[in-house]
Amino acid sequence: MRSGASHLFIPGPTNVPEAVRRAMNVPMEDHRAPDFGELTLPLFEDLKQVLGLVGGRVFLYPGSGTAAWEAAISNTLDPGDKVLMSRFGQFSHLWADMAERFGLEVICVDVEWGKGVPIQDYEYILSKERDIKAVFATHNETATGVTSDIAAVRRAMDTAESDALLYVDGVSSIASIDFQQEAWGVDLAVTGSQKGLMLPAGLAVLGVSDKALDASKTAAMPRCYFDFADMIKTNDAGYFPYTPPLPLLHGMRASLDLLFAEGLPQVFERHHRLAEGVRRGVHALGLELRARGPEWYSDTVTAIDVPEHVDGTEVCKIGYHRYRTSFGAGLTKVAGKVFRIGHLGDLNEVSCLAALAAAEMSLADAGADIELGAGVAAAQEYYRKANARLAA
Repeated sequence: MRSGASHLFIPGPTNVPEAVRRAMNVPMEDHRAPDFGELTLPLFEDLKQVLGLVGGRVFLYPGSGTAAWEAAISNTLDPGDKVLMSRFGQFSHLWADMAERFGLEVICVDVEWGKGVPIQDYEYILSKERDIKAVFATHNETATGVTSDIAAVRRAMDTAESDALLYVDGVSSIASIDFQQEAWGVDLAVTGSQKGLMLPAGLAVLGVSDKALDASKTAAMPRCYFDFADMIKTNDAGYFPYTPPLPLLHGMRASLDLLFAEGLPQVFERHHRLAEGVRRGVHALGLELRARGPEWYSDTVTAIDVPEHVDGTEVCKIGYHRYRTSFGAGLTKVAGKVFRIGHLGDLNEVSCLAALAAAEMSLADAGADIELGAGVAAAQEYYRKANARLAA
């Protein structure tokens, strides 16, 4: 058995800050108590601030982000509705699969894994297919380290004069990368507790616009557990239609307090700074990112193409067993071709330097011809200069 701490550099679940862990260490309590709303009602409002949502409301469901995917679809659409989606990674693929299972007519644009939402294709299709009821976009594709321009998706919809609802998967972006639900005209925004919100998995977060709430009143898709109407009846007084995960609600309070104390703009800047250092480190090793251009670079996860003779899955196994460090493996279409460094949540520059050091050793042990220390040195130099500018 190896000694020392283990290191988590996967794109979720992420590291949970000590203050959040302490906040969750509470005795069980009465979730129907007269004062329970003192905990929950501020959570709903503060999550709207994180989402950039002015109107509408936020729902919290026991579950992962996938639960919020399902809640978004089942509350707002009818079986057989025509929807527009794109696939460019494992998670955008899974959301499209869910839509098909719900009996929706899915128009799906397949994109190279390394690029993002095809804005021009969306605009063209929306201008021709006037009966599309919903447009889906994955903001940050965790499998490939690709971030898409959601504001551009909204502009394409407006140019095409589409009245469709806009659904966005922000599971690995919200609370780490700037997200403006109201300004971008996002009707349903999905995330989960285990990413930028720095909690264990178990809470699905769904931001819903007033337009989407109106759609839910006539939507004919069967639903029960995720029904907006049941949530609204109880949420208005701070309660839930079933027992919520109480420790996670206390953890959410602590997490939001940490985010607001740092300041959301500063949180986003930190994530960009950390990600840029990782990217410079990867390039210094002579390796390429799966994201096919800077316009796609993610500030929460970097997917790294391994050399042809190197197995990305083996890199992850070596990191885990020899160096007590967890990286994200390549998924499905890119299995063995990439490995991923997650850099979101409770991390700083030294954390990312440790990730790069472990990645270098794991790559070399897996047979990659790299110069040990080159990636770490490049990131160190960038972080030093970036922090000097911040201190000036």
